[in-house]
Amino acid sequence: MLTAGPTQLISTEVWSFTITPESGKPRRWSWNEMMALPSEEIDVDIHCVTRWTKLGTHWRGVALDTFFEEIETGDEYAMVHSYGGYTTNLPLEDLLGGKAWIVYEFEGEPLHAEHGGPARLLVPHLYFWKSAKWVKGITTQRTDEPGFWEGFGYHHYGNPWREERYAGD
Repeated sequence: MLTAGPTQLISTEVWSFTITPESGKPRRWSWNEMMALPSEEIDVDIHCVTRWTKLGTHWRGVALDTFFEEIETGDEYAMVHSYGGYTTNLPLEDLLGGKAWIVYEFEGEPLHAEHGGPARLLVPHLYFWKSAKWVKGITTQRTDEPGFWEGFGYHHYGNPWREERYAGD
């Protein structure tokens, strides 16, 4: 388990998730509000930039499509924000269309803090640094700007099938 800082300990009583589109008017969900949304079982392989893959992982969470039903945006990019200050950038199309979730269970158990609990982003078709631990929000953006690891030379997109690990790959 790789983390860019200390493990964040966020209780479900204080956890929230916010989407802020270009209008600047955020939409926020508490833990209980998220848990009231329809959830999905997700069975996927995950890929780490350090060259490991874990096959057949099992998650439960809420599709980002569900959160974005109430959001109007013309932006094409997103910056994902985490408790602890971590960020990662993604094209908005990689978060929608059944491609990404806010997950809160792994292998039938609540997501442990060291793995990003109580909730993390899951974007399994990209390297796992794009699946931000301790997720707290998304800001839509007109342009693609680097997040935490991208600012240190990691690839802006991170496609494991193209081995897009570092800038220039």
